Amino acid sequence: MSQPRALAHLALGANLADRFEALREATRRIAAVPKIEIVARSRIYETPPWGKTDQPAFANAALTVSTSLSPRALLETGLEIERAMGRVRMERWGPRRIDIDVLTYGDEHITEPHLTIPHPAMAERAFVLVPLLDIAPDFMLDGKKGADLLARLDRSGIKPAGDLV
Repeated sequence: MSQPRALAHLALGANLADRFEALREATRRIAAVPKIEIVARSRIYETPPWGKTDQPAFANAALTVSTSLSPRALLETGLEIERAMGRVRMERWGPRRIDIDVLTYGDEHITEPHLTIPHPAMAERAFVLVPLLDIAPDFMLDGKKGADLLARLDRSGIKPAGDLV
C-alpha cells in the first residue's frame, strides 16, 4: 500500500558560493524526485546570519510540496540532496553550501531521533517565517498564526532578493 500524499513545507538556506543558484539548484533537485511535486515557491530572501553571526549573509527560501514520501524519507531526500551539492556539516549554525529542512508535514507532530516536526525552532526564526508566509500566508503553528509569531521577531536585514525560478 502506498503512502498517502501530504503537504509539507521545506526551508532552504545557503551562504557559500553562489547562494541564489544553490537555492535554485536545490529546488530543481527536489522537483526531480518522483514522489515530490512542488506546489508553491517563495521568493528568495537575503538574510543576516543567525546564531553564529561572523559569516556571510544567507539566501533563504521556502517550498510547499505535495509528497507521498514518509516524513523520514522526505528528510533523508533533503539530506541526500545536501550531500550531492557538497554540503559538509562542520559546525552548528556555520556556513553552508545548502541547507534543506523539513518544517512541517501535514498536521503531523513527530519526535524521533534526528526528526522533529514541526521544526522545533521555526517560530523563533524570522529567516524561516518570512519566506514561509510568502507561500502560506494563513500558516498556523500549534494554534498560533504565523504572522503573529513573525511579528514578535526581529526582521531587520531581511529583504527580497530574487526568485527561485
